[in-house]
Amino acid sequence: MKTLKVGLVQQAITADVEANKKKLASNVRQLAQQGAQLVVLQELHNSLYFCQTEDTSLFDLAEPIPGPSTQFYGALAAELKIVLVTSLFERRAPGLYHNTAVVFETDGTIAGKYRKMHIPDDPAYYEKFYFTPGDLGFEPIATSVGKLGVLVCWDQWYPEAARLMALRGADMLIYPTAIGWESSDTDDEKSRQLNAWIISQRGHAVANGLPVISVNRTGHEPDPSAQTNGIQFWGNSFVAGPQGEMVASAPHHDEVNLLVEVDMARSEDVRRIWPFLRDRRIDAYGNMVERFID
Repeated sequence: MKTLKVGLVQQAITADVEANKKKLASNVRQLAQQGAQLVVLQELHNSLYFCQTEDTSLFDLAEPIPGPSTQFYGALAAELKIVLVTSLFERRAPGLYHNTAVVFETDGTIAGKYRKMHIPDDPAYYEKFYFTPGDLGFEPIATSVGKLGVLVCWDQWYPEAARLMALRGADMLIYPTAIGWESSDTDDEKSRQLNAWIISQRGHAVANGLPVISVNRTGHEPDPSAQTNGIQFWGNSFVAGPQGEMVASAPHHDEVNLLVEVDMARSEDVRRIWPFLRDRRIDAYGNMVERFID
């Protein structure tokens, strides 16, 4: 039985970028010392979630890839001999920015990157102001621990993204995430939102016969504009197996380093008893590329 030790870093973030990076590195080292072979960080982990407002000065947070952060995290991956999944604000060209996941191999080199494809634009999540939709497609990133189907946050609501990663041969689905509650929501609504988020991703695991790794941030981050009461990120990072079973999960409000053993042989076993890929009616799905079928 082939198992993979995966580390998840669920961390609260401050306005001090360098302090955040040092704390992330410390948490990654702790997981590596416990045997983690793959470590996944949350979405846009270097800084506060700046998309709560539209402010052109915040583009200064972005960096080229490769750049200072890829050098920092690449060196960390090489030091610890792990595969590391990061999430960065990419400055591609003047006026052209992406929300980009970068994966490092055990020697510190960049194994590949994924630019977030689905970009939200909702109160407190004004991402369309900052990010150009990705143009790299849904391509798994080949690493020494397998083909990683890396997607980012809002992508996790779209079964098409998960399916295309699976059809390209991904061994697992990985979602760096920054999602939480606005304080004006009722407790019932907060519960519905959280449960929908978990159910959706567990559904991707079931439909594709793949493990899912979802890493969210935690802690409260204020809204600089004071238009809202800020976001309480809901944590709940988790790993689900290929039948949607919960392998491990983190709490709402606590910072935690989660070490999880993932059975990489289960996908083959599950797909043999639930051969969804075999039974897909690919001859009947042409209209899937339409915005809406009138």
